[in-house]
Amino acid sequence: MRKWYVPLTMLGLGGLGLLFLTDAGRQRLRWLAANLHRAPEALLDWNAVAQREIDRIQLALNRVAESLNAVN
Repeated sequence: MRKWYVPLTMLGLGGLGLLFLTDAGRQRLRWLAANLHRAPEALLDWNAVAQREIDRIQLALNRVAESLNAVN
């Protein structure tokens, strides 16, 4: 793993350089700064959707378990 420290560090620094030194990167940073206030609301929405999906999966698993118990 030690031999990967330098290449990964250089890759990370290169990515940061692209983000801060290019016009497209600076444009993305401006968009992020302008829309950062919406992040908590979006995360809460995503959490609600994820919870509904988990509940749906749990219901399907319960049905499968019931059908397997009925067979035995």
